[in-house]
Amino acid sequence: MERTEKLYYTQPPVGAFAATVLACEAAAGGWLVTLDRTAFYPEGGGQPADQGRLGGAGVLDVHEKEGVVLHLTSAPLTPGSRVEGTVDLARRWDHTQQHSGEHILSGLLHSMFGAENVGFHIGADYLTMDTSLLIPAEGLLEAERRANQVIWADPPLEAAWYTDKDALAALAYRSKKELDGPVRIVTVPGADCCACCGTHVQRAGQVGQIKIIDWQKYKEGTRLFVVCGGRALAHHEAQRAQCAAIGAALSAKANALADAVLRQQNELEAAKFRAIQAENQWFGALAAAVHPGQAPVLLAEHTGPDGLRRLVGLLTARTGELCAAFAPAENGLAYALGCAAPGADLRPLCKAMNAALGGRGGGKPGFVQGSVAAGFDAAQAFLSSHPFK
Repeated sequence: MERTEKLYYTQPPVGAFAATVLACEAAAGGWLVTLDRTAFYPEGGGQPADQGRLGGAGVLDVHEKEGVVLHLTSAPLTPGSRVEGTVDLARRWDHTQQHSGEHILSGLLHSMFGAENVGFHIGADYLTMDTSLLIPAEGLLEAERRANQVIWADPPLEAAWYTDKDALAALAYRSKKELDGPVRIVTVPGADCCACCGTHVQRAGQVGQIKIIDWQKYKEGTRLFVVCGGRALAHHEAQRAQCAAIGAALSAKANALADAVLRQQNELEAAKFRAIQAENQWFGALAAAVHPGQAPVLLAEHTGPDGLRRLVGLLTARTGELCAAFAPAENGLAYALGCAAPGADLRPLCKAMNAALGGRGGGKPGFVQGSVAAGFDAAQAFLSSHPFK
């Protein structure tokens, strides 16, 4: 089949076009349609495919194979017929901003640190870039600053096809692999020169802004999470809304949020310390009521796993019998069982209780802890019918 005429590289972008349907066949999820010409960009190089409509059919996905562009459509189209195509240019523009922004940042990371871009993907909310080596935080921030300076300078982007191998060999450009045949080179003056099949803005200023929102170590290098253009603005607005909500909750201005959070954290830590002290006093009173030879089974409201552990520790110091403490928890009870008698092993009892009451947990011979999907009455009844010796 003859190669498809590619309109998606045309500037300014083509949103509507007419084409002849060359073939249509059923495929998983729809129909595969080939045209003599198309403005639909096929997925490739980390950039998602365009979407839109061909006649009365939706374009769900687009791929290229050996120069032929294949459109996955929601309905069949008649071979030989003329069809009107409409590309979702808002989606295309978003992807174009991200792709051009990635080139600017990748090119600068390469020139500044020798970092190769070994992975790139435009997701729904941000793009990811994987570099071949670790880059320190200060280096990333400096690259981001320089990338935005390129945007402000607003140079025109250049996209040219090279068919002469000698001319291509004389050109210093980035590429993930050796390339044969015509090679498209995209140049951002002052930032990058790279082999690329994606769509790009006409001028760097159209990227709007580049913002690295996060980064992490990935394999031997760094994975960057980046937003450009409209996504950068949306990210800033989301962050502003978050700050406004936190500020309202803490009665603090935006420029004083860190201090307000730290103050709240210190107050919370002091309150937790006071609560633990009060809890320990309560546990001490409960333990004081236990006499040697007793086997207490208690329900301690508003107590967490650590509190149950401390309570059972105090109880076992008073008696050599089985001591059990339960507290209401999500979907049942949290529990702690303890026994200070020499040779005591609570693990078989714990296993049986978990099996009978839909629980999980375990521990050491003298202390076990976990949770059950049952109420306190059921837990009491189980321990009464399974005396521990």
